[in-house]
Amino acid sequence: MRRIGLLGGTFNPPHNGHLIMANEVYDALGLDEVRFMPNAIPPHKQTTNDATAEDRLKMTELAIASYEHFKLEPFEIESGGISYTYETMRKLTASEPDCEFYFIIGGDMIDMLDHWYKIDELLKLVKFVGVKRPHSKAETTYPVQIIDAPLIELSSTIIRERVKTNRTITFLVPTEVEQYIREEGLYGAR
Repeated sequence: MRRIGLLGGTFNPPHNGHLIMANEVYDALGLDEVRFMPNAIPPHKQTTNDATAEDRLKMTELAIASYEHFKLEPFEIESGGISYTYETMRKLTASEPDCEFYFIIGGDMIDMLDHWYKIDELLKLVKFVGVKRPHSKAETTYPVQIIDAPLIELSSTIIRERVKTNRTITFLVPTEVEQYIREEGLYGAR
């Protein structure tokens, strides 16, 4: 049975905190791979319209290209619509019955698990793995395996704001992602 980590999110844009989080879980659990799965329309937050789903998919692909244990999972973007993890995992587990899925979430999402769509059914399909984030409690009554990882106070919101105000994002995102943002003029890049 293959052990697959799944890291979902808007990746608007993907940043080094995402890579560190995925790698820490990969290493701690001895996973076969971690798939980065940008969502089409997240049910839990509004996003800016500066980066299209295709831009986010491309940036994620660029961010992980150098790491053979990281893969791109385009399932939710290809499916379109609101991305409910339960619906995604129902389809993925049916199409890949030889895989055991570990859904990676940050502390902010751990705090919100009781609001997730069909959470009780989802728990029958995946094992949740949590990584604490600054300013989150990372507490829930649901079963989540917490991985001890460096706390990185970095978010896509910070990256977008820095680009918009013409500040550096060097070392915060992979070089290829920064180049893409600048070339495509995303987030108000000048």
